[in-house]
Amino acid sequence: MTTTYPFEADSVDDALTAVGTPAVRIDGLDKISGAAQFVDDLDFGPDLLHGAVVESPHAYARIVSIDTSAAEAAPGVVKVITGEDFPYNFGMYMEDRYIFAQHHVRFVGEQVAGVIARTHRQAVRAAKLVEVEYEVLEPLLDPKEAVAEDAPLIHPNLGDYAHVPWFFPKADTNIAHWRKIRKGDTEKAFAEADYVLEDTYRVPRYAHCAIEPHVTVGKLDHAGRLTVWTASQSPHTQRHLFAEALAPLGFAHKDVRVITPYVGGGFGGKAGVSMEIIGAAMATAVKGHPVKLRFTREQEFYNTYQRQGVVAELKVGVMNNGTITAVEHKLYWDAGAYVEYGANVVNAAGLSATGPYRVPNISNDSLCVYTNLPPGGPYRGFGYSEFHFGLESHMDRIAEAIGMDPVDFRRKNAIVEGDELSYGGHMNPSGMIEAIDKTAAAIEWGVDEESKNPNTIMGKGVALFWKAPAMPPNASSASFLKFNEDGSVNVSVSGMELGQGYLTVMAQIAAEILGLPVEMVRVETPDTDRNPYEWQTVASHVTWSSGLAVEKAAIEARAKIFEVIHEVYGFEDETLYLEDQKVKCTTDPEFAKPLREFVIDGIQTDDGTWRGGPIIASGKFMPEFTNANSDPETGQGGHPNVHYTVGACGVLIEIDKETGRIWVRKAALAVDAGKAINPDLVKGQITGGLVQGLATVLYEDMRFDDDGRLMNPNFTDYKIPTSFDIPDEMIPIIVEVPQPDGPFGARGVGEHTMIAAAPVIANAVYNALGVRIKSMPITQEKIALAVTDRHHN
Repeated sequence: MTTTYPFEADSVDDALTAVGTPAVRIDGLDKISGAAQFVDDLDFGPDLLHGAVVESPHAYARIVSIDTSAAEAAPGVVKVITGEDFPYNFGMYMEDRYIFAQHHVRFVGEQVAGVIARTHRQAVRAAKLVEVEYEVLEPLLDPKEAVAEDAPLIHPNLGDYAHVPWFFPKADTNIAHWRKIRKGDTEKAFAEADYVLEDTYRVPRYAHCAIEPHVTVGKLDHAGRLTVWTASQSPHTQRHLFAEALAPLGFAHKDVRVITPYVGGGFGGKAGVSMEIIGAAMATAVKGHPVKLRFTREQEFYNTYQRQGVVAELKVGVMNNGTITAVEHKLYWDAGAYVEYGANVVNAAGLSATGPYRVPNISNDSLCVYTNLPPGGPYRGFGYSEFHFGLESHMDRIAEAIGMDPVDFRRKNAIVEGDELSYGGHMNPSGMIEAIDKTAAAIEWGVDEESKNPNTIMGKGVALFWKAPAMPPNASSASFLKFNEDGSVNVSVSGMELGQGYLTVMAQIAAEILGLPVEMVRVETPDTDRNPYEWQTVASHVTWSSGLAVEKAAIEARAKIFEVIHEVYGFEDETLYLEDQKVKCTTDPEFAKPLREFVIDGIQTDDGTWRGGPIIASGKFMPEFTNANSDPETGQGGHPNVHYTVGACGVLIEIDKETGRIWVRKAALAVDAGKAINPDLVKGQITGGLVQGLATVLYEDMRFDDDGRLMNPNFTDYKIPTSFDIPDEMIPIIVEVPQPDGPFGARGVGEHTMIAAAPVIANAVYNALGVRIKSMPITQEKIALAVTDRHHN
């Protein structure tokens, strides 16, 4: 199978004036001045009510009864609602989740009821008065135990749940989805391999830790219109899911509006729908009143999406010359109580679990397993960070076993343009080899580093990464564009500015095509009534997909401008170009028509009539070359991924030999951005992503007790990095091998920069101390104990 691209991006050359420059963020002034408003900042007046939820104290239990009478009589309470009021399920990829629990609770913190009151304090107090009687059941907390034949069923009705056609749930089991890849003959390849390494790696759950907690305000007006203000990565997807879930109440899509202002971080945790649907449901119960539901930091940890844990069983065969011949990768994902979004993480990982390597014989099994822990969902890296930990650790171990340098081993096997992928497609153009070489050079790979402190030791590590946007084959983006009287432009999109610089990048694309300075372009945050469709701001795809929609809108606007000039002055379109906010002509160097003179009012002709009028345009993009029509038993036959972004990471660390404490002295990361629309923003993504990845391997440690209760839902006991934990030296490296169908050759990089962090630390620890840590996080305690065990053995 070969990949064909439906159209080529505008040519990229040295004449670019906006694209490829470190333009100042267009949202910067809003944020540093305090003008930027987030959902919790919005003023809804004296009619605002407040919501609180009643949460299950048990990981698995049957609801025997709910008594709301005391809560209803409490001061300030307006309404108490339960699952009887909203017996509706919902889900993005699989409809297995409920607005309020129905008959059973399946994780600690699951919402059982909701209280609406005059003040937040009154709502919280009244929620404590709701009496729920439970019959406690034995929870399943480990995915390997949950797939056992005799395991109790967490969702006995799994076979009845609606789901997307590329999911393959196994009825009468706890396996909500099973993505298989079968290619070649792995049994024969392992038998013929000179060396085979087989082992198991474990990655726990993690929290997103966005600084802004989840918050939503819903209002059902007296005309029957439901408006929901959300801190979201997915305004249009939320509107769709709200409308579908609440359809029994009479809502259609035209009756639901979602408005999303600035968002204070997401990392996947604000994608899809979690607590927002509770706020929407509450609003329907008190018509005419806005209702605010704001989660606490503790609820952020246990009652929104968590990153899924995984048990990875990995087997790789190689020849003595270093050629990888076979990979068998079994991934058992701890997906939690509901998998309506998390199952797609499992799907994406299963498609790509070979990592960025050329492998002729493949057997991948990625199992989405129900457990009685909080629902797993999207998290930066979308499953790739998790499986790369074991995979890239494995590659170092294999290289050592066959006496080959780890960098040379990776260079030999790295996937390149045209190589066949696990599902039969072919690899897109990429700069993997360049990324490897530049990363190795940046950390001076091959040069031994000696510590000046006798109590510490130095170590180096390398790791590769890749990731494809995990998106449905029909995920699409759209853009509106209009000129103003002064020649400035408003661009309307529905991707979300999460801190990554999305608004600025869209402005740069439009400015480049229209010959404007970036500061003349304004890009708006989404309102589903006003802004055109965007699937979601996830998957590191909006620079590519939304960028193509903006590019098309700008090209259409440019064509309309040229049409007016041709009609009035007779110049042919191919002789016209935009520069310095003017229309210019190659055949008449004296001609320079300012845009501000005609993009609204038009141009008056010699007979006194006018031509033109307001210049408006639109653009849309859908990857029409993709499909999910693969064989469920082999994964062959479809084209599920649009492209891969690749890169390499290297670190120099220093370890205290007694305590196991790690300092990252140098970190280099090279990522192939295709074309860096804004190099400073890409460098920011490299730095931020790598630090977030280092946090998961060095600091963050989510702990549950034997009853499924999260023990550390706060920043006191769940450590995230501060400025003191940033590597001493960061070396961001931008590789640019253009993506043929990307806007100016660009592809996304936002998630990729954290993927290699865990294995690169594991490999550096081994390089320094000779101990291999096969479970995350790699804490001081684990290192110290491993060193002690090695010495005793």
